[in-house]
Amino acid sequence: MPTTEKVARTDAGLASELRLSVMRLRRRLAAERHPDNDLSMNAMAVLGALLRQGDLTVGALAAHERVQPPSMTRVVNALAERGHVDRRADADDGRKVVVALTDLGRETVLADRRRRDEWLATALASLGPDERAVLRSAAPVLERLARLD
Repeated sequence: MPTTEKVARTDAGLASELRLSVMRLRRRLAAERHPDNDLSMNAMAVLGALLRQGDLTVGALAAHERVQPPSMTRVVNALAERGHVDRRADADDGRKVVVALTDLGRETVLADRRRRDEWLATALASLGPDERAVLRSAAPVLERLARLD
């Protein structure tokens, strides 16, 4: 098996190493979710999108999360049943449904973020200053990669 240093020297090797590392970090962050939170990661992503973007139509949420509108409708319906979001008709087009975060939804997503951010901040503190500087530089690049079509 090649070492990480040799594999990552090619673009394909870098892709493989990044994929594996990002997946492991995602699983670790998911494990740090608030223990009272039994919402799916998809549901949490919807709450996060509404927190960042404000009220959105079901179609806009589906596009943002890269899922089909019927799938998003199911997630939104489940969140509405639990009181995390409210739904209303779009003022310009009554056929469209606008989804808004409720106070409970906001509290849920913020508590979950706080817990995971605390874990990550503690983990980052265990790294050296040079390693943290590399991550600080890499964060915007990783964000750009995540948004590519």
